[in-house]
Parts: sequence; structure tokens; C-alpha cells
Amino acid sequence: MSEGLDKFKEVLTRARTEIAKVIIGQDDVIEKSLIVICTGNHALIEGVPGVAKTLLVKTLANVLGCEFNRIQFTPDLMPADITGSHIFNMQTNEFVLSKGPVFTAFLLADEINRAPAKTQAALLQSMQERSVSIDRETHLLSPMFTVFATQNPIEYEGTYPLPEAQKDRFMLKISMNVPERDQEITLAKRTLGNDSPEAALHRVQPLVKMEELVELRQTLEQVVLRDELVHYMVDIIRGTRKHESVLVGAGPRATQSLLLASRAAAAVQGRDFVTPDDIKALALPVLEHRMILRPEYEIEGLTVAEVIRNILQEVAVPR
Repeated sequence: MSEGLDKFKEVLTRARTEIAKVIIGQDDVIEKSLIVICTGNHALIEGVPGVAKTLLVKTLANVLGCEFNRIQFTPDLMPADITGSHIFNMQTNEFVLSKGPVFTAFLLADEINRAPAKTQAALLQSMQERSVSIDRETHLLSPMFTVFATQNPIEYEGTYPLPEAQKDRFMLKISMNVPERDQEITLAKRTLGNDSPEAALHRVQPLVKMEELVELRQTLEQVVLRDELVHYMVDIIRGTRKHESVLVGAGPRATQSLLLASRAAAAVQGRDFVTPDDIKALALPVLEHRMILRPEYEIEGLTVAEVIRNILQEVAVPR
């Protein structure tokens, strides 16, 4: 492996160790979050209240030396509350830009589906172009700008479902489940002492600077992805459009997401080449939020996850 990939692996190994001191029992979630960050994309996190979604993003920001902002989405939230606006300064007799929380590196969009479509759409340009338009002026955002949007999977009253165009901009849908019994016991014991996750967060030290992280991203280009595996990915994505139970399948952006995520997963695990197992492991988080089943199959109890598993079995794996 090259020197650049060695450093990449070393930084991410240390990052996972530091994050695990704060976040208990979420190793898979931590790995997927790092994949999203390393590829310059965004993540949709689903989990019931209290599983440390906010704490996870705060910890990621602290460990990776990035700025963090949080927006609590509510029905009365306006687009200007996200992007910012110009405010008249009486002293200078001119309008001055008051930047919104979108001007950061890591943005937690908490319960994003509680805001109406107009407000949700305020994030679209920033997620796609890393820029934001305010009063006809375009302002660049941080090159590390990453959105972690959260949703509660069991509470839909008073919510506004995300449009397909916006869901497609999230590379992965990360399911954050409650910890196992022994992990929850560990969490309970730590909460009683001085080693609670919140206290541990303040002791976490940045491992890299944001500028170094941007440079490390470029080393992913050294990870080898054979043509046969590219064809394999394309066949999987195209299979979502042809399956009899699927009303809306995944688009070309899903192919790009699966390719980039698989390459990052290989690097995170210390390899300079992608394997079919990398692709299989990431197919579900890449595709689940991008597919809509036909109503008659949903009534029968079929899930998107089951359809994806069926497609993976049908597509021939390259040797």
C-alpha cells in the first residue's frame, strides 16, 4: 500500500478509537459515517430518540478538527434561518451578511422532515454545490461541508416526507439502533460516574486539521477498482429499476455513491483494492432510501431491504 493510503488508514483507525470512547456500541455507524466524510458526501441517519445521533456528529467534528453546527428543524423554520440574510447596520449605514448555521463543516439537520418543503429545499444547493445564494450573491461553503440529517423512524405525525430529489443527495442511509444489553449496561455505569459520554466528548482531542483531511481524501484515488466490479455495480443499480416489485428504482447518482463508498470502505479497512464484499455490504445503505415499492407489494409486507437482497442474489458476482 502507498504511503498516502497508510496515513489514511492510520488516521481513520485512531479516529475510530477516539470516537468509540464517546459513542458506545455503534461501530458500524461510526465506520459508515467516516466513509461519508472521506468521500465528501452526506448521510441520512435514522434512529429513535436517545441513541446519540447528535453526540455522534459532535464527536466526529471534534476528532477530525472540523467546525460543527446544529439546526433543529421545526414547521416554522424559514430558509433564511438556515442560509442567513443581510441585516442593516446602523453604524456603517450598510447591509451586512449575517451567516446562517449552514456556514460550517459538519451540519446536523436534526429531524429534517419536520420542516416544510421550502425550508428543506434551502439545503439542496449547499449539499450539491457547497455554495449558497443569498440575495442573488453566491457564497462558498467549507470544502468539508457535510450534512448529517436525522429522522425518527417511528413518529410521522406533523412531518413532511423528504422529496426523492433530496433523498438522492444523501450517499448513505445509516440506521442507528439501540445498543446491545451489555453495551447499555456499560453506558449506564459510565453515566453514574465521571466518565459519561458527554464528559468524554470534552476530553477528545483533534487528530488532524481540516486542511489535512481534505488532502487525505485525494489518496482514495489510489484504491484500485477493477472494471468487472464497476460493471457489477451498474448491474445491481439497473436491477433496482427492472424488479417487478419496484415502482421507482435507483438513478445514476446511486451508482456513483456505491462506487465511491466501496472505494472508501476498502481504504478504511486497510486495503488498496475493492472486493465484491465491499459492494454487497454497502448496497443496502446506498439504495434503501432511493427505492419505492409498488403499493401491492408493500401491502403484502415486502420491504426494500428484502428486494435489495434478492437483487444481490440474482446479479452474477465477478471472479
